[in-house]
Amino acid sequence: MTAYDENGENGQNDETGESDDGGTGTGTGTGTGARIPLPRASVEDGGRALPEAAPVALEHQVLTSLLGAWALAACSAPEAAAVEEHLGECDSCADEALRLREAVTLLQRPESLDLDPALRTRVLEGCLERRPPRIPVPEWAASYDAETARLDALLQDFGDAEWHAPVRLRWFEDDGAASRRTTVAGVIAHLLTVDGTVAVGLGLDDPLGDITAPSGGPAARTEAYWRASHYPPTRAVRAPWREQSHSIVRTVAFTGDAGGMPVSYGDFELPLRDAMLDRAFECWVHAEDIAEAVDYPYAPPSARHLNGMIDLAARMLPGVLAARRRAGLATPGGGPHLVAAGGPGRSLRLEIEGSGGGEWLIPLDSPGAVGSADHEVAHVALDGVEFCRLAAGHVPPAEAAAGQAGDREAIRDVLFAAAGLSRM
Repeated sequence: MTAYDENGENGQNDETGESDDGGTGTGTGTGTGARIPLPRASVEDGGRALPEAAPVALEHQVLTSLLGAWALAACSAPEAAAVEEHLGECDSCADEALRLREAVTLLQRPESLDLDPALRTRVLEGCLERRPPRIPVPEWAASYDAETARLDALLQDFGDAEWHAPVRLRWFEDDGAASRRTTVAGVIAHLLTVDGTVAVGLGLDDPLGDITAPSGGPAARTEAYWRASHYPPTRAVRAPWREQSHSIVRTVAFTGDAGGMPVSYGDFELPLRDAMLDRAFECWVHAEDIAEAVDYPYAPPSARHLNGMIDLAARMLPGVLAARRRAGLATPGGGPHLVAAGGPGRSLRLEIEGSGGGEWLIPLDSPGAVGSADHEVAHVALDGVEFCRLAAGHVPPAEAAAGQAGDREAIRDVLFAAAGLSRM
């Protein structure tokens, strides 16, 4: 039988006299069993401060030999205490310790983008928005400054595999899509050579050097550079592209009111302020091409910069419409649609929604005409980023419009003209 005490707890076995805790006792249950001692209290339990590690006594030569380990945080606590006490007394060792700590900092590799591919972009965007540049950059050059900085940040962690990843450059030619296969390094070489048109206009060195291009057009310059290279472009192309972009930004910062200076693109010219917007736009477009090739996320430009790019495209549309009309690719604007330069003519309302949005009245009949709400014949609504991708030749015109109303021929002409803004 098992006996229970008055509290109902199991007491002892009345036949064996063994207590439940494993000890032995008499039939009356008064035996004493072995007890396990409690752990000893430590200084942490009592709330008292831990004793500081006393520095060990080491000779000067030994302390000097420990400086490298101390800089790498590889010393034991007593050794570190001894070194730090010594540094307060020995100037030569203190100087050496400082140099070693700086060297350790330089040896630490920046964190890879693989940890969080979007982190660097977010930090860079925050810096660009909040920190004024050391040299004030004109507003019309700010988007180029920002987009080249964003692309450079994307390229920083690329290894050889990423630099040689295949990229397909896409654009729109006549009424169809066109493309050219290259690599990430080839894209940067393309940006280097086309940005070179702005560099030359500013009096800087031409990245083509002694290479002769059949024309001054962007595609011809790029093809000439690629042909002249003994090997396909490698990561080495980043340095001259980066230096050139910095030189362009530094130079325009001191040009004063020179935004109207013409920049030649071979068969046409743009004022410097528009050329800088054009280069910012292409930098973003090709950065997206690169990011897609290596499976990295890449955000669109800020709303302010995106609006400037859209505005440039909208201002260029009448000229492209006229060129397409001369080539027989657009609806003829003859007869009653001819208007005098500076006069109002048939217009399409281009409504851009979302980031960088706004409204533009596009004159349809002549580059010299003025858009007029009273002569509006059609209305097209597009998302801002979608419109830019249309202008880059990355979206087919038939798939680009989010909403449209009015003259179908006019709408088609404008959408195809927008795609016609693209080039390699």
